[in-house]
Amino acid sequence: MSAPPAPDTGPISDSDAGPISGSDAGPISNAAATAPTPTPPRAPDLSLERSAERTAKAAARGGGHPVRLRALDGLRLLAALMVAAYHYGGRDGEITQAWGSSPRAQFPTLSSYFAYGCLGVQIFFVISGFVICMSGWGRPLRSFFASRVSRLYPAYWVAIILVTGVFALPWVAYKAVSPSDALVNLTMLQQPLGVDRVLGVCWTLWAELRFYALFALFVVLPGATRHRVVLFCAVWTLGSAFAEASDLPLLDVVLMPEYSSYFIGGMGIYLLHRFGHDALAWGIIGISFLIGQHYAIRELWHPANVDAFSYRSATGIIAVVAFGYVAVTLIALGKVNWADWRWLTVAGALTYPFYLVHEHLGWVVVWVLHQKLGIPSYGTFALTVLVMLGLAWLIYRFVEQRLTPVLKRSLSAARVR
Repeated sequence: MSAPPAPDTGPISDSDAGPISGSDAGPISNAAATAPTPTPPRAPDLSLERSAERTAKAAARGGGHPVRLRALDGLRLLAALMVAAYHYGGRDGEITQAWGSSPRAQFPTLSSYFAYGCLGVQIFFVISGFVICMSGWGRPLRSFFASRVSRLYPAYWVAIILVTGVFALPWVAYKAVSPSDALVNLTMLQQPLGVDRVLGVCWTLWAELRFYALFALFVVLPGATRHRVVLFCAVWTLGSAFAEASDLPLLDVVLMPEYSSYFIGGMGIYLLHRFGHDALAWGIIGISFLIGQHYAIRELWHPANVDAFSYRSATGIIAVVAFGYVAVTLIALGKVNWADWRWLTVAGALTYPFYLVHEHLGWVVVWVLHQKLGIPSYGTFALTVLVMLGLAWLIYRFVEQRLTPVLKRSLSAARVR
């Protein structure tokens, strides 16, 4: 399993998220106060009152203004580091060539723990469900589209160019894709088109793109409301079950039942964040976790061969997935507001470019540090992570900060004639 996201962080980061307060209910007015003749009293609309009360609580939590959930940025980076640990020390494959032997020989104790790092992908998807629901709320379709494209593509394009260029060097042992395939990879649609991937982690971006399309079509386009998000989560959950039962490839591609529960869980958590404690939101979260842990175990648990490198216990898988849900929920409910350190914002910004470049370029760095310079395994591991974080900072500073606003303004201003 190649693991991311997105991002999602993988794409799993959004610095322009919309306000965290507000309600989908209209204003409560007293039309009878100006009526020329008295009208019989009507029973109060309790649903509107409850909505207004939830709005007040949400505004109190957010101060009526957008807030930065820095703890969520930290969780994004933690998920990315989990995936990096998996790629560097928790699996076989090309990384074995970089180390000169199996990662199990390099990390005899930690390799079995690193193997769980691939579950950082599931945590990314839960975060993505939360963030996309937040960023798409109250935003028109064109603005949502501009936000997503400008957030995903600049760093992605640079990562494609860097990996393709480095792998084309004569002293690098890893094979580069053909020029034609590299060009197709720039669209982020290489996987459905059956084209060789430049980045191993890009399969998660394909999952993110499908989530964005579904959310845009059924929530953003008609206008985000609590009722509409709840309905979307319910229909997507049921549709994913139908897709699994029908075994129709098209439904699998569109509804992606193996990943949908994580996005749905993140949206349920956002409903808690926006409207406060609610039985429907808790139900969405609980059902999505129950389904999500099933798919995680189905994909990663191999009881027939306990000695396999990729073996992970069912209990361990459930624990890691549960950690992701619990962590995002605690952040959403304000239980981790004490983690409001400014450096976490930078950490969140580095997550997506780090996620994109760490795997393939990490192979080359590991090979140079360990086999050419003779640096011990643990030192090589730490230095490789630091080098990839440094590269991520360069991409963030000189590509994302400059190109993302320009691309976003251009797409927002573009009109279809």
